[in-house]
Amino acid sequence: MGETKKDKKKTQVKPADKYVAYISTYTMGDNHGIKIYDVNMETGRFSEKDEVEISNSSYVTVSHNGKYLYSITDLGVESYKIAPDGTLDLINFAPINGMRGCYLATDYSDRYLMVAGYHDGKLTVLHLKDNGGVGKITDEVFHKGLGSMADRNFRPHIASARMTHDNRYILVADQGMDHVNVYELNHDNGKVKLVDIIRCELESSPRQIKLSKDGRFIYICLEATCKIDVYEYNFDGKEPHFEKIQTVDVIRNERGTNCAISALSFSPDYKYILTTVAGDNSVAIFSADEKTGLLEKKLLLPVSGDYPKDAEILPGNKFLVSLNHESNEMSFFKLDIENGQMVMNGGFVHVNTPNCILIHKLDDDNREILENQ
Repeated sequence: MGETKKDKKKTQVKPADKYVAYISTYTMGDNHGIKIYDVNMETGRFSEKDEVEISNSSYVTVSHNGKYLYSITDLGVESYKIAPDGTLDLINFAPINGMRGCYLATDYSDRYLMVAGYHDGKLTVLHLKDNGGVGKITDEVFHKGLGSMADRNFRPHIASARMTHDNRYILVADQGMDHVNVYELNHDNGKVKLVDIIRCELESSPRQIKLSKDGRFIYICLEATCKIDVYEYNFDGKEPHFEKIQTVDVIRNERGTNCAISALSFSPDYKYILTTVAGDNSVAIFSADEKTGLLEKKLLLPVSGDYPKDAEILPGNKFLVSLNHESNEMSFFKLDIENGQMVMNGGFVHVNTPNCILIHKLDDDNREILENQ
């Protein structure tokens, strides 16, 4: 006697999590600036799925609700709806009234988009529509002042901008000025107000900022000195407070060497934080203590490519992929972080001038749709 529909429902196994990888690239001869790959979680390898026509995608981010992707492009930003299979459908383009940005992020309510401008030192805030599209500019702030590094032209260069987890403040890293500006975001009108400055070591060039899962700890990677500063953050009901609790060396970067930190990211479970070093062409992984926020180095190993501009640890912490910007490739590795081991996981995958990688999990509804196709 065959199984009934009721029996089948009881024995049905929930489909495994599915992931796609979005790779942003510069467009030199190929106008498809975003590459999309299916991620094989069993092997840690990618297979090409689709590509998107967009110019010079410097950076991409996904909204906190997981429905939309936003990308830098020449003179502005583009928004996309993420389809059930992870492919992208264009919603709209919006200008930023300035030079091409280098970084972008949404606030935690997905109502505003912050764009960092390296070339013109400008923070731009734009309103986000209910359909995920990008609306009008709500505020724009030019950083001012004279920096201390000759190769930064002694002027502001904003490298990144992201929200604190309580959705109160935007942290804006300025490589030219060696500090992180703290802006309060007015959620009613999208205006910002400078309320504090986190001052980094002179000639350190703060580049990217990440926050612990609970938002208590802030990690700032310093490009020029190849260090990571760790701060404890709290809000007393009136104003923010930032206390430095640790500085760690990624590598020993002595004057005259040609090394620079190029990326910073957490593992999906927030147990580890990863950074890449251009010049040394290596990746470093630290454990991040959930209670204290302190970092402990687990490994520092080569990526077998030139200028690892970004890298990600895949869910499960068993695999890593590195974007090697100058050698135009992705390199793949098997990980044993606690034993300090990282070994090549198959051959390189060619991709021109990759900038940024984002691993995106398809949600339960999307997975169910895919299983039924």
